[in-house]
Amino acid sequence: MKISYKRKIFLYAFFLLTLFAGSIVLFEFSESKRARVESIEGQLDVYATTLYRSIQKKGGFDKASIDSLLFLFPQNLRITILDSNGQVAYDNIQLDTAQMDNHIQRPEVIQATQSGKGRDIRTSMTNEEQYLYFAKQYQSFYIRVALPYNMQLKEILKTDNIFLYFIIVLFVIALYSIHILSKRLSQSIRELRDFTRHPSKLNEELVNSFPQDELGEVAYKVVENYRDLEHSKAQIALEREKLLQHIHSSQEGICFFTPTREVEFFNGLFMHYLNIMLDENTTRAGVILHDPQFKQLHDFLSENNEQNFFESKIAKQGRQFNIRVNIFEDKSFEIIINDISDQEKTRLLKQEMTNNIAHELRTPITSIRGYLETVKTQELTPEQHQYFLEKAYSQVINLTQLIDDMSMITSIEEVPQSFDFEEVNLNAILQQVYKDYQESLLDKGINFYNNLPENCLMKGNQNLLYAVFRNLVENTIKYGGENAHIHINLYNEDNFYYYLSYANEGSSVIDEIHLKRLFERFYRVSSGRTRKTGGTGLGLSIVKNAIQIHKGSIIAKNRKEGGLEFLFKLRKN
Repeated sequence: MKISYKRKIFLYAFFLLTLFAGSIVLFEFSESKRARVESIEGQLDVYATTLYRSIQKKGGFDKASIDSLLFLFPQNLRITILDSNGQVAYDNIQLDTAQMDNHIQRPEVIQATQSGKGRDIRTSMTNEEQYLYFAKQYQSFYIRVALPYNMQLKEILKTDNIFLYFIIVLFVIALYSIHILSKRLSQSIRELRDFTRHPSKLNEELVNSFPQDELGEVAYKVVENYRDLEHSKAQIALEREKLLQHIHSSQEGICFFTPTREVEFFNGLFMHYLNIMLDENTTRAGVILHDPQFKQLHDFLSENNEQNFFESKIAKQGRQFNIRVNIFEDKSFEIIINDISDQEKTRLLKQEMTNNIAHELRTPITSIRGYLETVKTQELTPEQHQYFLEKAYSQVINLTQLIDDMSMITSIEEVPQSFDFEEVNLNAILQQVYKDYQESLLDKGINFYNNLPENCLMKGNQNLLYAVFRNLVENTIKYGGENAHIHINLYNEDNFYYYLSYANEGSSVIDEIHLKRLFERFYRVSSGRTRKTGGTGLGLSIVKNAIQIHKGSIIAKNRKEGGLEFLFKLRKN
């Protein structure tokens, strides 16, 4: 049966008050009785002392001398004298002491032996009458006096009941007060209970009905916490919805598992990646915990270690997948699958680029070292000395150009936002390129035809657009041959783009498979064209990336008349 809060308070209070009042009454009765016993004990001590002094005065005791003193004491007083061994030497009740047992083990005698005095209430083994015994030890004997423990003595030791009546009255008053208090508390708690049962019915009238006391403050705080909780629940639901949307739209396959390895939630991409790796299609995400090809994952989850993170890679169907596990504090965990095929491809490309850069740097550095060692170790004529220095200087120029090109292409790819855009004139840029390379063009007999309109304006980066035309011109100078022609035309224009053509007469690319690879870093059509013509192998790659920053694109094709033509577009704004 369910007990109400009011009744619980009353019962608890009743129990505690009863325990408290009972303890006080028992303590008071005990102390009162102890005081009365000590008072009687004091009287018995006086009797024993009087006997001792009489015996001491006479230098010993005998039955006649002690009998002569009996008139000094109450008629019912029992007097017993024991020697040091506990043997009864005198007893005014039992005249034949020889028949009496040794009293050394009597409780009052034992106490007298230990502390000088002792008392006990018990029935005499001599006459089977109940006595209050008092024993006292002297030098060579014990004196024991006793009074019958009869109704008269019991009345003397009886405790006054007035204190008990007083405690009972206080007990009743306290219980009534607790009844009133528990009733008030119960009413407030019932209101709180009704609120917790039906929190949706919360209104200001209910809130105002709470008492204006500490319990009322608790009620107000509960209401406040409830409102905060409802608001937090709404926020959590919103954030959970956002999280679920994020997981569903994530580029990672994610699956959450409970501590007992049951599937809790997964997104579609997780199943997509899982089915790519599995030999048979499935709709159960939990199969990842059983399929043999995920053995490393199984071993990690089975180990009892303190590590909460695991990562491995699996190659399947020509693709690379990264698998990660994160274990949470409650031993639930998530498994994340990523398709890292593109990242691996990029990593390999970067590795290849690093190797190419090392190769490209090694050649000029080796040449410079060889030239300088020759100058340092050989006896050369002034002409030879000057020749080798010029060769070393030429390689330094090539090395500087390589470093500048690598710096530019890195900036284009890594921090394109670092380039400022402003209004530029493409025709003016071409004129500057021609002015800078005029001498080299004349040396090769190359004619330069700039057919762009004078006001070919667009929003772009001056340095990058200069690098586009500079590298195209340098490419022609190196590979176009003698007496070639360069034609730069604006063959189309709309509201958004300029469409330009850069054509040079000369040698074409015989195998057209090379055309789409011309813009790759360090790519050369043939190894025979690597060092004789110079260059860094980054020129056309810079061209492509610079044009892409301007929201454009570029392709290369062979011209019917011979040579190459580059078609590209640049966004005006």
